[in-house]
Amino acid sequence: MRKEVNYADINSFLVLVEEGSFTNAAEKLQCSRSQVSKQLSQLEANLGVSLLVRTTRTQHLTPSGQVFYAQCKRAFVGIDKAIDNTIEATSRLSGEIKINCVGGFIGENIVGPLVADFMQQHPEVTVNLDFSSRRVDLIAGEFDFVFRMGELTDSALIARKLMDLTIGTYASPEYIELYGKPEHPKNLITHKCITGSMKTWTFTNTQALETQEVNIKGDLTCKNGRVMLYSAIRGNGIVRIPEIYCTTEIKEGKLLPVFDHWQPRPSPLYLVYLQDKHPPSRVTAFKEFALNNLHITQPADQRKMPARLLAGICAQGNICDGARRSNKSLKGVTQSQTKATTSDWISATTGASARMA
Repeated sequence: MRKEVNYADINSFLVLVEEGSFTNAAEKLQCSRSQVSKQLSQLEANLGVSLLVRTTRTQHLTPSGQVFYAQCKRAFVGIDKAIDNTIEATSRLSGEIKINCVGGFIGENIVGPLVADFMQQHPEVTVNLDFSSRRVDLIAGEFDFVFRMGELTDSALIARKLMDLTIGTYASPEYIELYGKPEHPKNLITHKCITGSMKTWTFTNTQALETQEVNIKGDLTCKNGRVMLYSAIRGNGIVRIPEIYCTTEIKEGKLLPVFDHWQPRPSPLYLVYLQDKHPPSRVTAFKEFALNNLHITQPADQRKMPARLLAGICAQGNICDGARRSNKSLKGVTQSQTKATTSDWISATTGASARMA
């Protein structure tokens, strides 16, 4: 006959494993060290197995302890979610939403205003908005949502298409006057080019439906769209960027289209998130808000953005190395469904992730 197990003993065991010592666990649980030891002994006695090997200096889980910890941890996380969801269902939206997004135009002119509008409707929700394109781990709970550009394929993540961004190939009048205008994409190999992470540019002829791939050696390689745009305006080379990045520069004649009939394929913008049958209501609310209210501001009017959001964004600056910088917490901060991919941008499981094109 199975003995009855005290759930407080299980919780004490989970905290002990996570904190790494009896002293730290006792401090976290606000009890004595001997109480933590007693609860562990009770749990092991009731289960009839040893969960933790203890020495004077170290402790580590037994094989049975590893399995028990993993299963109980998932169960307790589910209980916590059930409690949060029940409380939220009877009250206004509250709690934190963690969002990762590339910076520059996408972050400032698309995602920033979207988050600001959501915060205005739900003032008790807090948002941690991280502008970086680093690898992030959704499975570990590092972020609730990630905004990414590019084609995505299968993995454990859900990716909802928000919009297709038209990509153009441009050069300044000064560059064209000095170096001429390539007649065909294959001629780009003899031109100065400004590139991001993609070294192979693919074009489709809108008249002949012909496709051409060109391997580009960039005179300037940079993953920041604004830097690429500025360099192209200064005549440093031919650039391929989303049209919305340079609408003003095209109207003012600072940039000219390089090709008449050769067009890069559009780059989709996705909202990526983890599959979760019972997400907190604030997470569900933001997902639906993003899918129904995404729009582009040209340019973002900082005066219309809530001070708490603007201050946080300015404080973050250009967070390219997000892995080594702390995130800033901001107070109060079409639908095509596919799955995300296995690559090097968004970690889904061990070895699984989603790539930005």
